[in-house]
Amino acid sequence: MPELPEVEGVVRALVPAVEGKTFAKVELSETIYTSWGLGKQCIVKNIEPNLFEEVMQGMHIRKIVRRSKYIYFHLEKNQESFLFVNHLGMSGAWFVVQALSEITEEKFRKHVHAIFTLESGELLVYSDIRRFGELRFLKKLEEHPPLLLMAPEPFEESACEYFLDKCQLPKYQNKPIKEVIMDGQVISGCGNIYATEALFKMGIHPARKTNRISKTRKIELFEAVRTILRESIEMGGSTISDYRNINGEAGGMQNRLKMYGKKVCPHCNTATKSLIIGGRTSVYCPKCQR
Repeated sequence: MPELPEVEGVVRALVPAVEGKTFAKVELSETIYTSWGLGKQCIVKNIEPNLFEEVMQGMHIRKIVRRSKYIYFHLEKNQESFLFVNHLGMSGAWFVVQALSEITEEKFRKHVHAIFTLESGELLVYSDIRRFGELRFLKKLEEHPPLLLMAPEPFEESACEYFLDKCQLPKYQNKPIKEVIMDGQVISGCGNIYATEALFKMGIHPARKTNRISKTRKIELFEAVRTILRESIEMGGSTISDYRNINGEAGGMQNRLKMYGKKVCPHCNTATKSLIIGGRTSVYCPKCQR
C-alpha cells in the first residue's frame, strides 16, 4: 500500500499537470456501477456513481495537496468550495494522457475506473487494479470524521510531541511499537515499509511493547521515521508491486531498503525472521533488533 512518500510523489506530479484546470466531463466504469448496485466494495464512496459524475462536472481544481496517505483535491464550482479525497488503496494510480492508449502498462489500462476529461482536452485517469482505493466527494471535511483524527504531518514541529503524548495513552502503552507507529492517529503516513526500516535503523524489535522504550529512544525513533520518509520522498517512493507515480513512473527507494522484504540482515548476515503485527508481516533481524 502506498505510504506518505509515494502519495507525496503522486501529488508533486499532479500539481503541474492538472492544478488550475476544470473537469468538463466525468465517466465512471461499469464495475463501479455494478459494485454500488450490489452493495459490494466500491471505489466511489458516500455518493451514488451517477451523482458523482454529475456533481464533478464543471469543478475547477484550485489546489492539490497531500494529507497523510490521502490526496486532497480542493475544488470550486459556482463560487462554492468542495473537497475530492482520494486514497490509492493498494494499487491506485493516476495518469494524465490524451488517450487511454497512452497508458503503457496493460494491467492499468484494463482497470480504468474513472476518466476526468479536462476542458483543456487531456484525460485525468484513475486506474485501480485491486479496487481498494477510494474516491470520496465531500462538501466539507467533517462529513468523513476519520479524516479529522489523523496525526499531524510528521514534518511539523509539533508532531514528535504529539507522538510522545499518544504513546502515554493506555490504549497504546502495551501495544507493539511497530503497530503504534503504523497507526495514522499516532504518526501520519508511516506504514509497513517505513516502520520496518525505522525500527531496523534503531535496532528495536518490532514487537517490543511501547512502554518498554524510553522517552529518549522514542524521540530517536520518531526522528528515524522522519528521516526515512524524507529520503524516500527524494527517491520518488518505493515501487513495490503495483505502485506507480503518475503516467507509470516508478520510484527508486526500493533499492535502498535495508530490511523490508530481506532474507538476510545486511549488517550481520543473520537470516531475518518475520511475525504478524497489526495485521502486517514484520521482517526483522533477531540479532540486531532487541
